[in-house]
Amino acid sequence: MKTIVSVLGLASLVALAACDSKQENKVENAYENQADALDNQAANMEAMADNLSGNAENAAENAADALENKADATRDAGEHAADAVEKSENH
Repeated sequence: MKTIVSVLGLASLVALAACDSKQENKVENAYENQADALDNQAANMEAMADNLSGNAENAAENAADALENKADATRDAGEHAADAVEKSENH
């Protein structure tokens, strides 16, 4: 059953990818690149937190969490922006 679901999911992704325009992909990739950079900053912050203790460690971990949340929000915004491009191209 998992195989059937996986195949159907993959087929859906291929069909969706075929519908994407260059502009839509460009917008989504720009947001994705920005989100990846934020994730990298968060990873660096977490590594730094490992070398700290007490309140400084907590502050660094909180900053890393905030960066990860911002990366997630950026990815969501990218998906919405790409959807908006797709809608504008279809009208």
